[in-house]
Amino acid sequence: MKISSSLSWLLRALLFLAVLALALINMDPVVLRFFFGQTWQLPMIVALLVFFALGAALGVLACLPRLFRLRREVQKLKRDRRSAGEHTLPPPGKA
Repeated sequence: MKISSSLSWLLRALLFLAVLALALINMDPVVLRFFFGQTWQLPMIVALLVFFALGAALGVLACLPRLFRLRREVQKLKRDRRSAGEHTLPPPGKA
């Protein structure tokens, strides 16, 4: 197990270094044009990082309603189980 853990960390370090090298190579400025003639000029890697973070945040926000709905359902099932008494259900693994 020690070897696979060490190999995993080595691969992570190599991946990090590859992404870092890519970021350092792509430091050229890009111009982002918005509405009403607004523009921003910033390094390409910063623009990529900002839009990646925004995409990840939107993905998490899109998952929140389902997460809350599932949590409510789990709480309801726990309440139903408590009110019915735990003796009516077989213990886990004994079915």
